[in-house]
Amino acid sequence: MADLLSVPLKKPSEVDIVNPLKNLIQSRYSTADKPEDYTEQINEFSKLRNNAIWRAFEKYESSLEVIYSYYDQLVALESKIPAQEVQIPFKWKDAFDKGSIFGGRISLTVASLGYEKICVLFNIAALQSAVAAAQSIENDEGLKLAAKLLQQSAGIFAHLKQTIMLSIQQDPTPDLNPDTLGALSSLMLAQAQEIFVQKSIHDNMKDQIVAKLASQCEELYGECLKTFQRENLKQLWDKEWITTVAGKQAGYHALAEFYQSLVCKSKKAVGEEIARLEHSMELFKAAQTRSGKPSLFQDFANKAQRNLNEAKKDNDFIYHERIPDVKSLELVGKAQLAKVLPLTHPLSQNFKDLFSELVPVVIHQAMAAYDLRKTEIQNTEISKLRESTQFLNSVLASLNLPAAIEVTEGGNSLPPSLLEKAEAVRQLGGITQLANLIGDLPELLKRNQDILDESERMLNEEKQADDSLREQFKEKWTRTPSDKLTEMFRSNAEKYRQIINNAVQADKTVREKFETHRACMELLSKSPAELQAAVPAGSGGSVSNSSAVQSLRQLMEEVETLKAERDVIESELKSSTIDMKDKFLSALASDGAINEPALSMENLGATFGPLQKQVKESIQKQEGLIERIQQAHSEFAHESGASAGSRESLMCQLAAAHDAFRDLQNNLQEGTKFYNDLTQLLVVFQNKISDYCFARKTEKEELLKDLTQESSRQAPLPTPPKPAYYSDVKKDEPPQPTPSLAPQQPQPAQAPSSLPYPVYVQGMPVPYGATTNTPYPSYVPPPMPQGYNPYGSVPYPASYNYPGGFPQAGGYQGNFPQQPGGYPQQQQPPPGGYPQQPPRGW
Repeated sequence: MADLLSVPLKKPSEVDIVNPLKNLIQSRYSTADKPEDYTEQINEFSKLRNNAIWRAFEKYESSLEVIYSYYDQLVALESKIPAQEVQIPFKWKDAFDKGSIFGGRISLTVASLGYEKICVLFNIAALQSAVAAAQSIENDEGLKLAAKLLQQSAGIFAHLKQTIMLSIQQDPTPDLNPDTLGALSSLMLAQAQEIFVQKSIHDNMKDQIVAKLASQCEELYGECLKTFQRENLKQLWDKEWITTVAGKQAGYHALAEFYQSLVCKSKKAVGEEIARLEHSMELFKAAQTRSGKPSLFQDFANKAQRNLNEAKKDNDFIYHERIPDVKSLELVGKAQLAKVLPLTHPLSQNFKDLFSELVPVVIHQAMAAYDLRKTEIQNTEISKLRESTQFLNSVLASLNLPAAIEVTEGGNSLPPSLLEKAEAVRQLGGITQLANLIGDLPELLKRNQDILDESERMLNEEKQADDSLREQFKEKWTRTPSDKLTEMFRSNAEKYRQIINNAVQADKTVREKFETHRACMELLSKSPAELQAAVPAGSGGSVSNSSAVQSLRQLMEEVETLKAERDVIESELKSSTIDMKDKFLSALASDGAINEPALSMENLGATFGPLQKQVKESIQKQEGLIERIQQAHSEFAHESGASAGSRESLMCQLAAAHDAFRDLQNNLQEGTKFYNDLTQLLVVFQNKISDYCFARKTEKEELLKDLTQESSRQAPLPTPPKPAYYSDVKKDEPPQPTPSLAPQQPQPAQAPSSLPYPVYVQGMPVPYGATTNTPYPSYVPPPMPQGYNPYGSVPYPASYNYPGGFPQAGGYQGNFPQQPGGYPQQQQPPPGGYPQQPPRGW
C-alpha cells in the first residue's frame, strides 16, 4: 500500500428534498396534464442522495460509482431547473475542522442546488484520494487505478478552485477556500507523479527514466510544500501532512540522485556515481528526519549504501577518479507523466437521467420570450385604445360636452356631469394627493442615480487596477482584460442611465402638465358650494330640445358605447393566453432546436390578430364619431346662440382638469412604483458587479502570488555543496523546503461567457470565469408583469439576440393640437415616459 495522503470528507446534514422539488416541478416545470408524473423520480433522487453522501464514508471503490451517479443527476437536473430556484437549505460541514469540546464544527448552509453540487464534487475528489491511497503498489492494476484517481482528483480540486467563489457568491468554509483547493490539487498531482515513479520501478524501466520521473516528483512536492506552509493554510492540515510532504520531497530528490548514479555506473563514471550516491544518502536521511518516519525509503537507502561502498572500493583499487563537487554535476532531467485531468460528465459508467422527461431550461427560456412578446403586443394595443380614449375625452372637454346639453335646475346650477367629476377628484385625494406624489419623485430619482453611480464606480476602479497591473507585468499578466468582461455590464449600465434620463424627462412633463391644470384642479378639490361660487352665473334658462341637442345626446350615447366596447377589448387582450409548452416541446423533439421567434409570431398572430383588428376598427370608428360630434356641436351653438363666455370656458377647463387629474394620478402612481422597482433591479445589478469585482480581486491576488513566486525562481539555484540543512534539521523545528528549479506557470484565465442582461430566463451577466462548460448558477428573475403599463408601451428592440430584450422607455409623443375656439385639448403623457415596469421581487 502506498504511503499516500487522503483528503477528509465533508460531512452533510439530512435535508428534505422531496417536498420542495415536488412543489417546484408541479408548479412550474411539469407538463400541464401530468403534474404528478415526477413523484417517483423525486423519491428515487432522494434515496440516491442519502445513499451517496453516506456511502462516501465507507471509502471503497464501489462507493465511487454511487456518488458519481448522484453528481450526474445533479448536473442533469441543473440543466432543467436553474440552481437557485431550488430553495433547499443544503448544509455541509468543513472537512478539516474536527470541532472541539466548546463548540461544533464549522458549517455553511446555502439554499442552492449549485452549492450541493460543489460539496458533492469535493467529496468525490476526497473519496478518490482515499481509494487511491488504499491501492497496493505491488500490482499493476492497483498502480493504474491509483494514478487515474489521483489525476482526476487533482482536476476536480482545480475546477473547484476556479468556480467556488462564483458558484456560492459568499465566503466559503475553509476547506472550500480557493487557496485550500489549489493546495489539494497540487498534492494530488504530486502523489499521482509518485505513483508513476513507483510504476516505473515496478516495470523495471530504464534508470534514466526513473531518475527523471523522481526528479519531477521532487519538484511537485516542493511546490506543494510551499503552498501548504502559507500562513492562512498551515494550521488547517493534520500535523503529519506537512512533515510527510517535506519528507517525500527530500526522498524523491534522493531517489532521483540514486537512479542517476546507476546511469553513471553504466557509463563507468565512478567519480560522479560516488558523488551522487553520497548526496542521495544525505537526502534519504533528511527525508526520514523530516517525516519522522525512520523506515521511509529505507530499502532504497540500503541499496544506495551498498552501491556507495562498492563504488568507493572499486575507485580506490582500480579507477582512482576524483570525486566531483555535487554542485558541479549536471542537473537530473525531469519527466512529468501526471496530468490534471479535466472534469468530465457523466462520471458514472451507466448514467440514466431520472428527469429525462422534465422540460429543459431552453423550453422555459422560449416560454419567457413568448410571454414577453405577448405582453408587448397586449401593452401596445391597450396603449392605442387608451390614447384614443384620451384624445376623445380632450375633444369633448374642449366642447364642454356633455355638460353643455345637460338639463339644470337653473342658470346658476352646475351640470351633473361636472359635479360627478368634482366628487371623483375629492374622493381620490384632490390636488394635495398629487402634490405629495410629485414631491416624492426627486428623492426616488436620486436614490436610483446613486446606486447606478456606485455600480459604475466599482467597474471603473476594477478596470484601473487591471490596467495598472497589465502595464506593470506586460505579457505576463495573462488574465482576460476587464474591457472584454465588463462589456455587457457597461452596456446595461448605459441602458439604465438612458432609462433614468427618460424618466427625468417624464417627471418634467408631468410637472408642467400639473402646473397647467393646477388652478382648475384646486377648484375641483373644493366643496360643491365653493365650486358653485367659483363658476360664473349663466344666462339662465334650460337647454332646448332642438334637433342639434338630440343629435348630441345620441352621439354621447355612442361615445359611452364605444368606451364600453373598448373596456371589453382591453379585458380580452389581458386575458388572452395560449399554452405554448407543448408546441415548443414538439419543435424541440423534431429537430433538436427551437425556432422560437417564428413559432411565437405564428401563434401570437393567430391569438391577437382578431383583437388587433378590433382595435383598429374602434380607432377608425372614433374618427368618424368625432367628426359628427363637432358638426352637431356647431349646429347646437348656432341654434342656441351660445358663445364661449366665461362660464362655458371655465367649465371646459374644469372638465379638462378632471381628465388631467385622473391621468396624472395614474402616471404618478406608476412613476413611484417604477422608481421603487427600478431600485430593486439596480440593487441586483450592483450586487452582481460587486460579485464580479470580488472574483476578479481574488483572481488578481492568486496571479500576483504566482508571478511573485515565478520571479523568485527565475535563476536556477545550484545544488548546495553540503546538505547540512537536511542533516541538521532538528525534530522540534519545522522542516524547510528545498528551492524548486522550475517556475510555476500561471493558469490562463478562462474566456467569459457573453450573456446579455437582463435575460429573463438565464439571468444576470455571468461574472468572470464562467463559460458554457462551467456550471455556474445563473440569476433568474421572475417573469415580467403581465399587466398593462401605459408608461412603457414601446416594444423591446428586436436587435438583441436573446429572449425578450432590455426594458426600454416607451410612452407618449407630444400634445394634441388645440381645438379652434376651445380650451387646449387633453395633453398626451410625457415624451419617453417611464420605462417598462421592471419585474417585482428582484
